[in-house]
Amino acid sequence: MHEIEIFYLRGCPYCENARRAVAELLREEPAYGALRLRWIEESEEAALADSYDYFRVPSVFHKGDKLYECSPLHGYEAIKEHFRAAFDRALAA
Repeated sequence: MHEIEIFYLRGCPYCENARRAVAELLREEPAYGALRLRWIEESEEAALADSYDYFRVPSVFHKGDKLYECSPLHGYEAIKEHFRAAFDRALAA
């Protein structure tokens, strides 16, 4: 099974969009069910978060490789498509 680490912050609107997008993607694509999603609240696991190279949340990693880091320009659809691409890359690895 492939583990995906998703760094987020509680109350972040981009992170809320990511959660909605992930739920939708899991309904749309059964293959994504093979991914183990580990949601990491940045402020609760600061030492772990500090060991990763990112500035914005949500950020997605697989085997230490950054697959996506949200931009303030990303709306819901962009976030969903970036998560789709990240999931596809993880499954192909």
